[in-house]
Amino acid sequence: MTLNLNNFPPATIPDHAEALRSDVKAFIAEQLAGVPPHIRARTWSGFDADFSRAMARRGWIGLTVPVEYGGAGLDAFARFVLVEELLAAGAPVAAHWIGDRQSAPLLLHYGTEAQRRDLLPRICNGDLFFCIGMSEPNSGSDLASVRTRAERVAGGWLLNGQKIWTTYAHKSHYMIALVRTSGTSDDRQKGLSQFLIDLSLPGITVRPIMIGTGDTDFNEVFFEDVLLPDDALVGTEGNGWAQVNAELAFERSGPERIYSSLVLLDLWARLLGDTPDPSDAARLGRFVARLAPLREMSVAMTALLAKGEHPITEAALFKDMGTEIEQQIPVEIADAVAQRLDGPPDPELLQTLAYLMQLNHVFSLRGGTREILRGMIARGLGLR
Repeated sequence: MTLNLNNFPPATIPDHAEALRSDVKAFIAEQLAGVPPHIRARTWSGFDADFSRAMARRGWIGLTVPVEYGGAGLDAFARFVLVEELLAAGAPVAAHWIGDRQSAPLLLHYGTEAQRRDLLPRICNGDLFFCIGMSEPNSGSDLASVRTRAERVAGGWLLNGQKIWTTYAHKSHYMIALVRTSGTSDDRQKGLSQFLIDLSLPGITVRPIMIGTGDTDFNEVFFEDVLLPDDALVGTEGNGWAQVNAELAFERSGPERIYSSLVLLDLWARLLGDTPDPSDAARLGRFVARLAPLREMSVAMTALLAKGEHPITEAALFKDMGTEIEQQIPVEIADAVAQRLDGPPDPELLQTLAYLMQLNHVFSLRGGTREILRGMIARGLGLR
């Protein structure tokens, strides 16, 4: 697919979606009262099942899921407003995040009616949490080389293999995984399928991976002769590559790709006060000048998603550009803090900054590494 900028027009958030913003702001202010920035900086990595279920009681999980399946039946713009406010404030959304952002839309598009009737209402109620099974050891973002395999057997599918960097697998109920059902990894995209995996099944082992922050959000997951039922297949056997790429358009196009450092930026800007040092003011201005058009890009992709399109190349481009500024914000604020000589830095700023400085290298890895994404972008532009 060649990227055509005429198919990527500017868009405006409609009034019906903007009308949601004030209620969301009030809800967040109540729920996060007294939560310090260094905690809020975790935002979409922050797992809080009670917060997610409070959102569900407001009808804010599964906003785009049809009413008949337990959702609100609203459009992608309403979800954009909700997500933007949650991330800007640093709300802990990880518990419901994958189910709401990716699993529910995937099941709507490719799931059976039985899967939709069973799972979607429970996702919308905050009763089921999902994780993604894509990356594998020695595969990383090269998803076409996955080796985890499901073979047809009497009574279903026998699953063997391993997934890695699986966020919150240890707290999730289900995984939707990309696995091989025919051929070998040399066949690349051919022979890949997606499966719905109940993580309580025998033969599944989940081991946390500790990262530099001391957190264990990520996990490696092992499958040893796991028997999946016939109806665990999502969509069409062998169509997994097309399905997962449609899913990645949701993962890569949202405001989470530019807002991961926003709590830090907001705290730093507030501490600068009304008359900041000119160099700090210029630095802040450069951040805003880069974030504003990126936000417009995300709104434009939301318009495409609202029309049922899958902006795969556009989302890859946005994600690459967005994670670059996300990584730059903590680094430049650290430089700015080091250059100030008018007293010790604010302790909360230092704590928030320290967390993001240890985490920001992950921003260009999750959702597809920069190198893989740039290859996709080059193909989309017809350069390779």
